[in-house]
Amino acid sequence: MAEGVLAGAPDWLLPLAYLVASVLFIQGLRDMTHPRTATRGNATSAAGMFLAVAVTVLWFEILSPVVLAAALLLGAAIGTWLAVTVETTEMPQLVGLFNGFGGGASALVAGAELTEIFDRDAAATPDVAVAAAIAGIIGSVTFWGSLVAAGKLHGVFRRTIRYRGEHLVKVVLLAVALTAGAFLVLQPGVFGETPLAAWAPSYWVLVAAASVLGVALVVPIGGADMPVVIALLNSYSGLAAATTGFVLDNTVLIIAGTLVGAAGMILTVIMCESMNRSLPNVLFGGWGEEATDDEMDDIYEGEIQSTSPEEVEMLLDTAQRVVIVPGYGMAVAQAQHAVAELAELLEENGVDVEFGIHPVAGRMPGHMNVLLAEADVPYDKMRELEEVNPTFSETDVVIVTGANDVVNPKAKEAEGTPISGMPILNVDEARTVIVNKRSLSPGFSGIPNPLFTLDKTSMLFGDAKQSMQDLVNEYKENH
Repeated sequence: MAEGVLAGAPDWLLPLAYLVASVLFIQGLRDMTHPRTATRGNATSAAGMFLAVAVTVLWFEILSPVVLAAALLLGAAIGTWLAVTVETTEMPQLVGLFNGFGGGASALVAGAELTEIFDRDAAATPDVAVAAAIAGIIGSVTFWGSLVAAGKLHGVFRRTIRYRGEHLVKVVLLAVALTAGAFLVLQPGVFGETPLAAWAPSYWVLVAAASVLGVALVVPIGGADMPVVIALLNSYSGLAAATTGFVLDNTVLIIAGTLVGAAGMILTVIMCESMNRSLPNVLFGGWGEEATDDEMDDIYEGEIQSTSPEEVEMLLDTAQRVVIVPGYGMAVAQAQHAVAELAELLEENGVDVEFGIHPVAGRMPGHMNVLLAEADVPYDKMRELEEVNPTFSETDVVIVTGANDVVNPKAKEAEGTPISGMPILNVDEARTVIVNKRSLSPGFSGIPNPLFTLDKTSMLFGDAKQSMQDLVNEYKENH
C-alpha cells in the first residue's frame, strides 16, 4: 500500500502508472526518429516523465511536502529559465550538462540509499551493493566528464591536455574505484566483524576516484570528437539511471535508463561510423586536437580564387539547382536565418534548393537540422549525406558556409591523413563551388583542404552571417 498522499490506494495502481509511463517513453522515442513527429515525441516523453515523477512523489513519503514542493519548483524554474534563455547554437553544451546532471543525480541517489541502509545498521544485499557501485562509478564519470565536454564546447577549455603516462593514470583511477566497490559489495562476514559504518566511506572513495577519472577521460579529447563524446556520455547517464533503478527497486527508472543508454550507444556507433573512427580511437587516439595555425597562406599561395557577393549573385542567376552545405561556422555566426532567406529567394525564382547535412557538421547529431528548422527551413529540404551525395554531379552551385573537414576531398584517400576514409559530402563533384569562411584556417583535423584550390572553387571570405546577408541583399536588388 502507498505510504504518502496516495495511502489507501490499491497496490496495482503504482505498477500500472509505471507501465503507462514506460509506454509513453517508448512511443516518444519512436516519434523522435522523424523530424515531422519529433515535437510530438518530445511532448509524449515529457508526459511520461511527469506521470512517473508525480506518482512516485505521491505514493512514497520521500520528503516533507514543503521540502519536496520547494525542490520541484526550484528545478522547474531552472529548467524553464535554461529552455528560454539558451540559444540554439549553445544547445550541445546544454545537452552535455543535462547528461552530467543525470549521472550526478544517479550517483547521489545510490549513495543516499546506501547511507540509509547503513544508518539502520543493516547490510546491503549483494545485488543492491553491486548496483550502487556501478551507479556510483558510471554516474560520477558521467557528471565530471560531461562538465569538461560542455566546457570544451563552450570554449571554456580550449586545449586538449595530453601527458606521458595518461593511460596509466586512468587505469589506476579505475582500479581504485573498482577496489572500493568490491570492498563495499563484500561487506561483513568476509572482512570480519567490522562495523557497518566502515563500509559507507568506501562508496564515497569510489565516487571520488570515478570523478577524477571522468575528468581524465575527456580532457585529452579534442573538439572534433566532442559529438561522439556527448553521445557516449548520454548513454552513460542512462546506464547510471538504470542501475540506480535496481538500487531503489524502481521499475520505471530501470526502463527509462535502459532506453536512454541503448539509444545513446546506438547514436555513438552511428557517429563513429560517420567519422570512420572506432570508439577506442576516439577515446584514446587523440586526433581531434584543434589546429593551432590560424593561417595556411603559405600552402594556398597562388592557388586561391576569391569572390564577392556580387559575383556569387551572378552565378546564382544562371543556376537551376543549388545545394547549401552548412557547418559549425554557420552556427557560431548564427547565419541560419540569412541562409534560409537566401534559399527562399532562390526558390521563388524557380531554383531547386536543398541543404546537404553531414552527421558531424555541428557539435552534436542533428545540430544543423535544428538550426535550420529554427529558421523555418522545411524538413524535406534537408538531405542527409547518403541522399545528397549522388546529386552533386547534377548541381550547378554548391554554397559551403562554415564547413571544412566534412567537405575535404583528402578524406577519400585510403590513408595518410586524420580524416582518411571518413564519409564526406562530395561537393567537389558540383559544377561550381562557393566556400564561405573567415580565413584559410584548417578544420579540427588540422590539415589543408584541396577543395579550396580547385579551379571550380571560389572563396567568399568573411563572417557567415554578414556574407550571407550581403548575398541576400544583392540578390534582392537584382530581382
